[in-house]
Amino acid sequence: MNLTSVADPIDPATPPGPRTADPLLGLAREGRLAAQYPQVRELLTGLPELELQRAGRALARLDPDQVSRQHPAVPSVTVAVTGHGTLSSVIPALTVQLARHGILLRPVLGDFDGYVFELSDPASQIYRCRPDLVLCLLDPSIVFDEIPVPWRPEDVERVAAARLQVIEGLASRFQDGPARGRATLVLNTMPLLREYTGQLIDHLSRARLGVIWREVNIRLLRLAAQNPAVVVLDLDPVLADGVPASDGRLSLYAKAHLTAELLSRYAQQVTPLVRQHLGHSRKALVLDLDETLWGGVLGEDGMDGIEVGDGYRGEAFVSFQRVVKQLGSQGVVLAAVSKNEPELVAAVLREHPRMVLREEDFVQVIANWQPKHENLRRLAESLGLGLDSFVFADDSAYERGLVRQELPAVAVVDLDREPASHRQNLLQEGWFDALELTEEDRERSARYRVEAERQSFLDRFDSIAEYLRALNVRVRIAAATEAEAARVSQLTLRTNQFNLTARRLQPPEVQALIKDPAALVLAVHTGDRFGRNGLVGAVLIRREATAFRIENFLLSCRVFSRGIEEACLLSVLRLARETGVQQVLADYRRTPRNHRVADFYPRHGFVRVTGDEQVTTFRHELAEVAPAPDHVHLVESLEEL
Repeated sequence: MNLTSVADPIDPATPPGPRTADPLLGLAREGRLAAQYPQVRELLTGLPELELQRAGRALARLDPDQVSRQHPAVPSVTVAVTGHGTLSSVIPALTVQLARHGILLRPVLGDFDGYVFELSDPASQIYRCRPDLVLCLLDPSIVFDEIPVPWRPEDVERVAAARLQVIEGLASRFQDGPARGRATLVLNTMPLLREYTGQLIDHLSRARLGVIWREVNIRLLRLAAQNPAVVVLDLDPVLADGVPASDGRLSLYAKAHLTAELLSRYAQQVTPLVRQHLGHSRKALVLDLDETLWGGVLGEDGMDGIEVGDGYRGEAFVSFQRVVKQLGSQGVVLAAVSKNEPELVAAVLREHPRMVLREEDFVQVIANWQPKHENLRRLAESLGLGLDSFVFADDSAYERGLVRQELPAVAVVDLDREPASHRQNLLQEGWFDALELTEEDRERSARYRVEAERQSFLDRFDSIAEYLRALNVRVRIAAATEAEAARVSQLTLRTNQFNLTARRLQPPEVQALIKDPAALVLAVHTGDRFGRNGLVGAVLIRREATAFRIENFLLSCRVFSRGIEEACLLSVLRLARETGVQQVLADYRRTPRNHRVADFYPRHGFVRVTGDEQVTTFRHELAEVAPAPDHVHLVESLEEL
C-alpha cells in the first residue's frame, strides 16, 4: 500500500470523487493505524455515513495509550458511558466523530443497566477514570419496563415521576461528587415510540400520554439550568430529520434500545461539547459570496442579476442569510472573502433591497482577486485570531480543497450548488456551540468592528507610544463575582495565545475557585477612548503560606500589546506585597499557540526556578515592584471604564 497516496492533501484542481474508508482500513490491517494517526483526520474528510461507521469500528479497536505514546501532541479526552441498555455501539460512533476533529477518545463503558449505581457510587469505574465527560444515555424503556399490564397514561405518569426523581438526584450528586467542577454530565431527552402510543386505542388517551411524555422531557431539559455541571441534549430535532429511534429486534434481543443511526447522530451532538472542553471552539465564520450568499456571479450578472429573494433559489439564499445573521447576533464574528470587485460587493451589501446581511454585519469584507487562503491569513492577522478560530464556507470544491491544503487549521464547510442545503451544511457540526452565552459574546462582533477603528486611529501616529497615550487605556482588576464565572471559564476555554498555562476550566470549577478562601480569581475589565471592551482577562492565584502562586494568566487577543497585561501583573505583585507574602510564583506551560508569551514573566522581574520542556516555574521576590505603564489608568469601578 502506498501511504503517500492517502496522506497527501486532495488536489484542489481535481473534482473529488466518492471517498471510502478503505485507505484507513488498509492501515488498520497492516497494523500501522496508530503510527499514522495524525493522517486519520484527512482520511475521514468527506466520508459518507456508512463509511464513517466502518472507520469508527476500526478506530475503536486502537489502544489510546499507544497512540498517545507515538503522538503526544494529539489531544485526548476521557469519556465515560453509562445508561440503561446495551450501549457499546456508541463507542465507535463517538470515536470516529472525535477523530474527524483530530481528537483521540479514551472511552470507559459502564455496566449494562448500571447508571444508577455508577452515578451514585463515588468509587465506581466512571469516577475512577477521572472523566472529562460522562454520558448517561436515557431511553424510554427506563419508564416502560416498569409499567404494569394493563396500563393507562396515569401509570406512565407515576413511573416517569419516580424515574425523574432518581435522575434529578443523580444529577445533584454528580455535581457535588468526586467529578465536581471538572467533568460534565450529559443527559438526553427520550423519544416516545409508536409501539407505546399504538397500544392506546383512543385518541384522547394518546393525547394524554403525549402531554405526560413531553412534560418528562421538559423536566429533563430544565436540569441543565438547575445544575451547571449538566448538559441535556434534545433528541427531538434529530428524530425530526427522520432518524429511526428504535429497532424492535435489537431492542428485544440485544437490549440495544437506541438505534445505531441515532447513536451516531448523538455522538455528533456530543462532539461540540468535547471541543469546548478542550478549548477548540470556533469564533469566526468566513463566507464566500457568489453562489453562497446570493445566486449567480456578481461580476457577470451585476447587482440586478444576482438571485436574492426572488424565485425559489433566491429565497433559499435569503433563508441562508437569515441563519448567518442569527449566528452573528450571538457573538459569531462574520467576515467575507470573495473574488470580486470591492466596489460591486459594497454596493450589494449597502443597496440591494432583498439582502438580509448588510455591511455592518461583517467585521471585515475582503473582495479582491488574491487566493482565498492568503486572504484568510490576512484576515486572521488583522483580527488577531488564530486560523483555528475560523470556519470557512464556500460553494467551490476548488476553493475548499485549496484552503484545506494550505490552511489545515481552518474548518471547512462543504456547500454545494443547491442553496437549500446551505443551512443544514453550516449548522450540522455545531462549530460555534457554547455551554452558555455571555454578554461579551453578544457584543463580540461590535467590538471587533471597533477594533478596526482603533487600527485606523493608530495610523495617525508616528509612534506606538504616542498612540497608546492618546488611546486612554483604562483597566479594572478586581475579585471575580459568581456572575462572572461563566465568562472567566469561557476565557480559559477559548483563549490560546495569551494563556500562560492553558488550564481549561468549566464554569463550576471557576465558581468553586471563587468560593475557595485559598484561591483568588481576579477579573480584568478594560476600556479606552472607543468604549468598553468588557471582561477580557483573568488571573488565577493560589494563596500559599508565604507566597502567591499565579496558576494562570489569560488575556483576550483583542487587547494585546497595550500595556494591559503588564499593568495587571504589577497590580498582582503590589497586592502580594501589601498582603505580606514574601514571593510570587508563576507557572508557564508551553503550548503550540502561546510561545509569544514564553518570556512574559522574565521580562517583568521574575527569575526561573525550575522547568523542563513543557512547564517552567518563575519567582518574583517583591523587593522592587515597578509602577504600571504611565499610559494605563487603573480604575476602581466599571463605570469609570
